[in-house]
Amino acid sequence: MLVTTTPDVQGYRIKEYKGLVRGVIVRAPTITQGILGGLKSIVGGRIGAFAQMCEQARQQAYDELVEHARTMGANAVVAVRYDASDLGSDKSAATEVLCYGTAVVLDPAPRD
Repeated sequence: MLVTTTPDVQGYRIKEYKGLVRGVIVRAPTITQGILGGLKSIVGGRIGAFAQMCEQARQQAYDELVEHARTMGANAVVAVRYDASDLGSDKSAATEVLCYGTAVVLDPAPRD
């Protein structure tokens, strides 16, 4: 599955638009990540435990996006974007990660 942030793909033409596809993940830090992140926030610096959690959430949202596109019969997704928002209070904070784009069917562009 070809996935790109651009609205088209060089060397291909969009034969068919299948529609909007998305992957949504809501993640909260584990107890360990919360403790390590809290301690790190006191002393400052990069919070690796939170960065790892965010990367996992992005990857899972991306994987869901690709699966959604496959079920629609697409062979590519164009104009892909990510969005994230916080949910809940500080004690039960979670992060929603949304990955979305347009599912399409690509054909090689005719050569001149």
